[in-house]
Amino acid sequence: MAHIYGIDLGTSHFKMFSASSNHIINERNVVAIVNKEDVYAFGNEAYEMYEKAPDYIDITFPIKNGVITDIDDVEMLLMCFQEKINHGKLIYNGDYCICVPTDITDVEKRAFYDLIYESRLKSRHVYVVEKPIADAVGCGVDVLTRKGAMVVNVGGDTTEITVVSQGGIVVSKLIQVGGRYLDEAICQIVKKHYHVVIGLKTAEQLKIKLSHAKAASETTERFYGINMVNGLPKSVEISSTLVYIAIQEALHSICDCTKVMSERIPPEIAADIRQTGLYLVGGSSQIPGFDKLLAEECGLKVNMIKRPSESAIIGISRIVKNKTMHKLMYVPQTKD
Repeated sequence: MAHIYGIDLGTSHFKMFSASSNHIINERNVVAIVNKEDVYAFGNEAYEMYEKAPDYIDITFPIKNGVITDIDDVEMLLMCFQEKINHGKLIYNGDYCICVPTDITDVEKRAFYDLIYESRLKSRHVYVVEKPIADAVGCGVDVLTRKGAMVVNVGGDTTEITVVSQGGIVVSKLIQVGGRYLDEAICQIVKKHYHVVIGLKTAEQLKIKLSHAKAASETTERFYGINMVNGLPKSVEISSTLVYIAIQEALHSICDCTKVMSERIPPEIAADIRQTGLYLVGGSSQIPGFDKLLAEECGLKVNMIKRPSESAIIGISRIVKNKTMHKLMYVPQTKD
């Protein structure tokens, strides 16, 4: 029996599924490289080095806005994670299913396919699945029926709002608002209020610890940054209210786009979505109160799953194990 793997190459996280062990790896999509080609660290370990590494170690994020920006680095990560999920052993001649964003070109989708097919792992078969389809399957939606479903995926760089039905994409919209956008907004507001510069990594920690989509009781956390006046480290106490102010505009823009999308879909599908609600997934969907804010703004029930950041890779694991869902996988074609 061939070894079968599922892959979700997200902007911020690399997820891999192994059918033989039924195990999922979910780590940072980061690689630390020395001598331009040797892997020093990868995944969560490499991310811990981000903004701390010396000059001779290059920390790279090889996926931007859902698109591969450095094929060599992604291949390194692929091999490192495959070896990790197999407990230190590289497996060759396996089958792979990789999810791809909907709102990218056919050439960019083919790049995901070629990355796996032409890698040193010598894969047997490679297929792709549209990411919103994988998300919906991961949420428990029967995508092969005529019943429509809406999925809102708040990812690392972008938010993808999609309506699926009968195994395909009915309509999809990608907006340039995601977790990194929220981090940048937090950096800017801290700089403005305290004249202190913090890194994106610190901003992400502030987002995790203090963010809330709706007004809540105030809490504070002490963080360090660089004083803009004298260039020295400075400790500042940052409140949840300040973080709330920083991210409100971005969260409301996601709500507004979702509402517009829900108003433009065919009436029959709109009726399905009114009945079942929409599905909110992605790492930044876990901001406390965001599901309630989205429900209020759009007038729809919002469904959350236990592991929203892993919806796509969970969906892929179900697709590769269920023969009736294999029709959702395909080989992307290139124009002559």
